[in-house]
Amino acid sequence: MRLVCRAAVLVMGMALAGCTRDFTPSAQAAAPGGADRGTVTVQPRDFVRRVRLTGLTEATRSYVVTAPLLTGETRGQLVVTKLAPAGAAVKAGDVLVQFDSQTQDRAAVDKRAEYETLVQEIRQKEAEQAAARVKDEAEVERARNAVRHYELEVLKNEMLSRILAEKNDQDLAEARAKLAALEEGLELKRIAAQAELRILEIRRDRAKAAMEHAIANSRSMTVRSPMDGLVVPKMMWRGNGPAEIQEGDELWPGAAVLQVVNPESMQVRARVNQADVGLIRPGQRAIIRLDAYPDFEMPGRIVQIAPIGQSGAFSNRVRLFSALVAVDGTSERLLPDLSAAVDVEIDRVPGALVVPWTAVERDESGARVRVRTGSGTAVRPVTLGSGDEVDVVVTSGLEPGDVVLR
Repeated sequence: MRLVCRAAVLVMGMALAGCTRDFTPSAQAAAPGGADRGTVTVQPRDFVRRVRLTGLTEATRSYVVTAPLLTGETRGQLVVTKLAPAGAAVKAGDVLVQFDSQTQDRAAVDKRAEYETLVQEIRQKEAEQAAARVKDEAEVERARNAVRHYELEVLKNEMLSRILAEKNDQDLAEARAKLAALEEGLELKRIAAQAELRILEIRRDRAKAAMEHAIANSRSMTVRSPMDGLVVPKMMWRGNGPAEIQEGDELWPGAAVLQVVNPESMQVRARVNQADVGLIRPGQRAIIRLDAYPDFEMPGRIVQIAPIGQSGAFSNRVRLFSALVAVDGTSERLLPDLSAAVDVEIDRVPGALVVPWTAVERDESGARVRVRTGSGTAVRPVTLGSGDEVDVVVTSGLEPGDVVLR
């Protein structure tokens, strides 16, 4: 028991001695060369204050390929028969994806046959109506001639008996009535013929629209790239989790298949905390780093900040704002959907004297630093300027070449 107590007392004594050595200013100053605290030589340099943002890379120009939305009566899933490989470089007009088009091709052939049949029916109907019109017009002309004939016969009534005169008047009246009936019937037949023909034309137009839709469906089974770029695959859910879409997969119309991106123009969509949004503005310079490549670094600039924030993942009270950071330049490593860190430059002081915060002592009377002199160390009052979490600018009180104790 005594041995345990003595050991505990010994440990406590060593701890107290260590605390005295670490935090007592006199002991630190007495150490030769300030080795315990460390020193920093003050030299003019540009002080840059940055705010770090995180986000994902994306292309400013991209094209998402989806399974075609078919029109008409065609329904069901579409089978991928050909797919551009992931990461492949494609040119405008290259085939990106092909779907099985047998159903659409067959529908296009059927609709074309239906359309052409109706076109022939219309032509036949027009010929029949033209022949019937010629026949009716000839009959009307004969009725007109009959009216003229009986009108001439009536002129002879003065020289004929009463019975013959009445017969001529009756024949003329009958001829006129027949002519009027034929002319009225001819107009009604013309209207009926136009209606009948219009019905066939409507059916033809509907068949033509269905044929064009079927042809468009058949052509949409082959999707070509509208731009030069790189192929980025899309994911689909399988039984054991998400996986890349492959040839032979069945997709519903409208499902995303792949994406073509232009790697020459990339940006980062970053998230800005509500505490930092007041410091971020368009035009600020930034340095972009990728988590996948620790040695990767490219310049950029803020181009846009969302005016309205969104709820954070952990609390509705914390708002996050979206910011777009344009990447200056290109790189083969810079691909979409990579996590990135963006250091935004929010303040720059050129030719400043900078010391770490650990070297600054502050109280109600002001700020001070401990400077090494020829005979030891001296406390020197300083005026502080802009700073960040690590360093601070000294606007007065120090000279270039001064050695400051941390």
